[in-house]
Amino acid sequence: MKKVLVMCTGNSCRSIIGEALINKYLDGVKAYSAGTKPVGKVNENAKKVLIKENAWNDNYHSKNLDEIIDIDFDLVVTVCDNAKESCPIFPKPVNKRHIGYVDPAGKEYKEFENLVEKMKKEFLPMIKELI
Repeated sequence: MKKVLVMCTGNSCRSIIGEALINKYLDGVKAYSAGTKPVGKVNENAKKVLIKENAWNDNYHSKNLDEIIDIDFDLVVTVCDNAKESCPIFPKPVNKRHIGYVDPAGKEYKEFENLVEKMKKEFLPMIKELI
């Protein structure tokens, strides 16, 4: 089983959505997520859109890198520019990639739906190719 870490700043929207989509749609891959400065909770619209996508898991939560640092990842993907800048501090040698998405936090629910569709079209194929 390949392991992927999806990182962003707050670990409340984009990285949680990325984690959930990988876990739902990519066989043989286990995804995790973390934030460089986690806000401590999952955005309600992110949870709502993942429930609609049938991809929500009650174990998903906003967390710091320290919580999952002992896992040996095959790939670390940043999904926001701020985490991309912080990612070089990732303490283990690992393949790193960046694919940025605009933060939907504070925007209409439709933006969360758009993010899911965009990630299914761009993000998932990139992960599949890299793993």
